Amino acid sequence: MPRVLLTGMSGSGKSTLLRTLAAYGVTVVDADDDAWSRWQPGPDGEPDWMWDESSMARLLDAHGTLVVAGCSANQGRFYDRFEHVVLLDAPVDVLLERVQRRTDNPFGSTPEQRTKIARDAAEVVPLLRRGADLELDARRDVDDLVAELRRLLAR
Repeated sequence: MPRVLLTGMSGSGKSTLLRTLAAYGVTVVDADDDAWSRWQPGPDGEPDWMWDESSMARLLDAHGTLVVAGCSANQGRFYDRFEHVVLLDAPVDVLLERVQRRTDNPFGSTPEQRTKIARDAAEVVPLLRRGADLELDARRDVDDLVAELRRLLAR
């Protein structure tokens, strides 16, 4: 079974899909967690939340089958280590509504953070789209999205 990277903007449902896949016994990793990412200089020199590359390399060396979810400026360095790169996307108004009502992650609770999400949706999603081999509409039913991801894992 393959490795899958599930990427997308904050509010796209990556964490929800990870929790559901884990309930099916799939090995999952939230790369946005402190164990896998940290603040470091981004491509523009400004601090950015990026994958810790040595930790991510060790993770991928240790697991033949897993789903990693996250979004960072340096994730493209690992695309060749995944059999599938899946973009989970939704219109910006859906993303913003979701981050305002979620209770398990504070990111998106401030106007500044919501502005960043909207800006990233316009600037980053096109870059993610170019690196993805599959794009899923995040407005679809969670069970439907999980079924599609499980089909990828079964290949």
